[in-house]
Amino acid sequence: MKNKITYVIDDDKLSIKLMSMLISKNNFCDEIISFFNPQTALDELKNNASTPSKLPDVILLDLNMPILDGWQFLDEFTLIEFSKKIIVFIVSSSIDPSDLEMTKKYPIVKDYIIKPLNAEKLKHASLLIENEVC
Repeated sequence: MKNKITYVIDDDKLSIKLMSMLISKNNFCDEIISFFNPQTALDELKNNASTPSKLPDVILLDLNMPILDGWQFLDEFTLIEFSKKIIVFIVSSSIDPSDLEMTKKYPIVKDYIIKPLNAEKLKHASLLIENEVC
């Protein structure tokens, strides 16, 4: 099953551009919605929480962002009741073992992808999503 909507949340505009190009080239989803500010993404998620067609199937989330980091985003995200399941992947340049360990605290995080995102990592994510949906 191909994802309909993917949110890319990252404060680095170049990272978003490169990930978006890769996602499009590999037909990962029908629509990519990018957010440079995680708070804006949270607001959008809260506003659409009860409308499944407006919610993403997948979120690609960076960790190291100013104002609201990925962990704070996840803390807020887990408090929202959504009308459908949303799968989250951490996409970070951090190779800190404590970050990898921290993901276990969040059952909604399907995997931890170390940047840069590439076609092979994206394909692996697609397989994880398929296994989750089936």
